[in-house]
Amino acid sequence: MELPDAPDAQLQAAKSVALPMMMDMIRDDLAVLGVKHDYFLSEQSLHDDGSVDKALDELSAKGLIYQGVLEPPKGKEPPPDWEPSPQTLFKSTDFGDDSDRALKKSDGSWTYFAPDIACHFNKYQRGYAQMIDVWGADHIGYIKRMQSAVTAITDGAAQLEVKVCNLVKLMRGGEPVKMSKRSGSFITLREVVEEVGKDAVRFMMLTRKNDAPLDFDFDVVKEQSRDNPVFYVQYAHARIFSVLRNAKEQGVAVEDATLAAAPLTTLTHDAELTLIRLLGTYPRMLLAAAQAREPHRVAFYLLELAAAFHALWNLGKEEVKLRFIQEEDEAGTLARLALIRATAITLASGFDVIGVTPQDELR
Repeated sequence: MELPDAPDAQLQAAKSVALPMMMDMIRDDLAVLGVKHDYFLSEQSLHDDGSVDKALDELSAKGLIYQGVLEPPKGKEPPPDWEPSPQTLFKSTDFGDDSDRALKKSDGSWTYFAPDIACHFNKYQRGYAQMIDVWGADHIGYIKRMQSAVTAITDGAAQLEVKVCNLVKLMRGGEPVKMSKRSGSFITLREVVEEVGKDAVRFMMLTRKNDAPLDFDFDVVKEQSRDNPVFYVQYAHARIFSVLRNAKEQGVAVEDATLAAAPLTTLTHDAELTLIRLLGTYPRMLLAAAQAREPHRVAFYLLELAAAFHALWNLGKEEVKLRFIQEEDEAGTLARLALIRATAITLASGFDVIGVTPQDELR
């Protein structure tokens, strides 16, 4: 590739090659992680096709843009060279924001806020009145102005919800993995997935609420112990299938139709009833997680369900009558197998919701 002589032209030539390559890498990384993203919109395209001007014209026609002077930032000392100057402002305070917001810089170019408005107006024009944005925690102060702009430009017909995500700190053996953008020393998402697997990454990302920091320890994620939440839940699912295989080898009918007719009145132990009650909360939990846009609730539930199953398993080591398979108690055997089969179905359903593949056997 030959580069032109002019620096600006060189930059544009390099961008024309690098940008498509980087987007291909991003799409590949998302695919590896099991994330489907249908539509990508370039900020530059919003400038090139006049979308920014059209969106701002829309707000101007509503009387929501004016020339004014902003006060210096509250709680901060203004820069020594600061002086009040007229700016193009959006009447964000009309919609509950604590300040009107600048749309143009002092050099006449648009602020980041202007193309962001155009981007959300583009979503609305494509038929999406309910919008959910996922932002980093460092942009939390930007939420109200963006919500105000969406309300204003759509006359209240669209709603913007913003989910804020905090940082993930990569660890090894309890120690932070040192990374530096300046030195080019960093670990990519692709490398994380290649080392621990897609399912482990997806599940671990949901072991904290999205707005809470997360320590992702490679060593913990690869452990086969209860300290590893991914293994702990997968182990419960695999254990159940091990019991069902064992029962089948002993001549017990373990088909779902047979287990569905099992006499569940024999399940009276506190540990059995605890598991039954927990299974009964699954539909409500799932609905609440969806309504609150909080998928971590599913992971938390799966951990709780796995713990209840493991507790029942461990009791069987101490109390013979609680063992899942008992040759002299067919009714009790079928009831307990029905209970753990229901547990496996629920674990698999929860895994499916969060995009994790349940394991019938761990090697």
